[in-house]
Amino acid sequence: MFMPAIDIPITTIEELLALPEDGQRHELLDGEHAVTPSPAVRHQLVLANIQARLFEWLRKNKSFLMMTSPADLRPIPNTLVQPDIFVLQLNTPDIASDWAEVGLPVLVIEILSPGTASRDRGKKRSIYQKARIPEYWIVDIDSRLVERWKPDDKRPEIMSDKLTWRPVTDGEELSVDVSGLFERLPAQEG
Repeated sequence: MFMPAIDIPITTIEELLALPEDGQRHELLDGEHAVTPSPAVRHQLVLANIQARLFEWLRKNKSFLMMTSPADLRPIPNTLVQPDIFVLQLNTPDIASDWAEVGLPVLVIEILSPGTASRDRGKKRSIYQKARIPEYWIVDIDSRLVERWKPDDKRPEIMSDKLTWRPVTDGEELSVDVSGLFERLPAQEG
């Protein structure tokens, strides 16, 4: 059942979690409530392409776990984010049963949508850098590239051909053909 948008200010995680389910993604970005509707087809196809590449790597690297939102990650105080894709490094064989206990991801991936681009590149990037997330990838469908951000970066590294990731120095590298992330996309919406 679809619930209408709530017209009261949301300023804490507790208030955010008390909202009725409405089919949208609710986040608290450093104390600012943000609502995102369901993603479009192009977004979900790119998400599936990224997951497929990560899945192959994860089969060989069992100390990592890939997840998608909805998820209630809390990288910094007064913040709850719903990243499109994130990767956790497991320090124990047991997986936490509560979002407040899963820890920080080693990789966060956001796929740009027209309504989220400024937030993903601005407020969310700042949050992930402040939290010292080792890598944050912004996937730009229209430009067919990936922006890679690290905690101290002032500008992103732009990946348009090949994207590599090695979260552990002596571990196996993930290598992704960036153009392959944008295979079989329908025409731009709008």
